[in-house]
Amino acid sequence: MKYDGYRLRLERDGDRVRLITRGGYSWANRYPWIAEAVCKVRQKHFVLDGEAVVLGVDGISDFNALHSRKHDEQVQFCAFDILAEGGDDLRKLHIYLRKAIWNGCLRGGRRASSSIRSNGARSAPISFAPRAGWAKNRLHPAMEREL
Repeated sequence: MKYDGYRLRLERDGDRVRLITRGGYSWANRYPWIAEAVCKVRQKHFVLDGEAVVLGVDGISDFNALHSRKHDEQVQFCAFDILAEGGDDLRKLHIYLRKAIWNGCLRGGRRASSSIRSNGARSAPISFAPRAGWAKNRLHPAMEREL
């Protein structure tokens, strides 16, 4: 599955949640429902690599809808990878191990493909979604420095 959205690094450190862009800006205030949903995850310290997307009725991401900012309330965070958890850098572990760790982090033991809802009005703002070509996927250098 290919997503067409904004690449973000989601960081949770206790009650603090940041959505960091490649340029180093925090968008947690832009998408507060995502930050709210992240706070429902049992694990208090983790870093996810993913993308903010708006999905059309066909389930395909719509970059024009995302970029227009007219559909901000529909933005979801699709996590491709867990980079750190509980203070441990996980980037050298195999993707299958990282996926298993993310499974354990999800509240209620949900599967990695499950989503965490922030409230009944919004659908699934956070999900773990394998990205096409994830094995070759690299962080942008600015994101790498921040980690």
